[in-house]
Amino acid sequence: MLLVVYIFNFVDRQILSILAAPIQADLHLDDAQMGMLGGLAFALLYSTMAVPLAALADRTNRSWVIAVSLFAWSGFTALCGLTQNFWQIFLARLGVGVGEAGGVAPSYAMIGDYFPSKQRATALSIYSLGIPIGSGLGVLAGGYIAATIDWRTAFFAVGLSGLVLAPIFKLLVRDKNKPVAVADSPHTDPERPTLRETAAVLARKRSFWLLSFGAASSSMLGYGIAFWLPSLLMRSFGFDLVQASQFFGALLLFGGIVGVMGGGLLADRLGSQDRAYYSWVPGLAYFLGAPLFAAGISSDNAQFAFLLFLLPQALAYVWLGPVLTAIQHLVVPSARATASALFLLINNLIGLGGGIYALGALSTALTPVYGEEALRYSMLYALGLYGVSAVLMGLAGPALRKDWVREEGDD
Repeated sequence: MLLVVYIFNFVDRQILSILAAPIQADLHLDDAQMGMLGGLAFALLYSTMAVPLAALADRTNRSWVIAVSLFAWSGFTALCGLTQNFWQIFLARLGVGVGEAGGVAPSYAMIGDYFPSKQRATALSIYSLGIPIGSGLGVLAGGYIAATIDWRTAFFAVGLSGLVLAPIFKLLVRDKNKPVAVADSPHTDPERPTLRETAAVLARKRSFWLLSFGAASSSMLGYGIAFWLPSLLMRSFGFDLVQASQFFGALLLFGGIVGVMGGGLLADRLGSQDRAYYSWVPGLAYFLGAPLFAAGISSDNAQFAFLLFLLPQALAYVWLGPVLTAIQHLVVPSARATASALFLLINNLIGLGGGIYALGALSTALTPVYGEEALRYSMLYALGLYGVSAVLMGLAGPALRKDWVREEGDD
């Protein structure tokens, strides 16, 4: 059920990317404005509200917080279909962000409660399949509905479906008692830590900052490419809306599912021997992914480009299971949702809020020089972010060995 809700999360989030072209044409928006809708409008309150909502979930009932959040973001998604100008859709996207802020971090924490440490990266990877599946379905369904009816109907369809799912989720999902840290851990306070106490613990851990900024750097590129690739396909490859949605949807589903599951399984296998692999596995994926993305973006042949994009698209998702597991092991179990939200605050405010807007603004700035190819060059320039991410993840490995908080049942 957590996976189903996460699929809806990314359907609602990613649908805007495939609808960018018809929305821009209808509301007369440039790339910079569209980048604000896809990034800043969503990420601003999504990132900041996630922290208090996660703290509330840690101290009350996580399943209730998730269910109410699902209802809220689905309602605002449907509301996007009624908007008539930039500021109206901007405010509706703010509302989607507020709703989704209460869904992800509590879900991470619930999975942490249900699964032991040695299986947690794999379990979180299964949950994280919601990203490629939800993104792929959002692109495919959104493109089809927009092409056959209109873009407003696409928002209505996915938003109303989420409203129906919310009460079903609450009926089926229950919280589980939280495990405890082992006696030799320096963080064994039986009381649930406050937001301030959890933040203070994380602030002292070098691994938290390296993981957070490493993931944020990669997310700037990842969210930017995910949002703008359909537009690139239409501008530089001559695709129509349905062709772009089929190309990108298949890329997300095939590449994303393999990458997410591969990262989790590999991290659990290697991480049981050395905790450093929870950051080293993503670091290697970033290092390998950058040149492959460059080849795909530079290609002029659509079929060849699909093959070139497939492997780096998989590598782009490898980090999810390993890094999310590592973040949860930096605090005691009763503070997991709060720790996840503080990580997401950094990752999404920089990655989601900055990446989509930065690529759109850079494309607008490069248009006088490159014309219709400006978006292609904007993506190519942004690939340097993967190099930054690879270095930060490499440095995080040794720090994880020191900062890891063990639980009962850990080796």
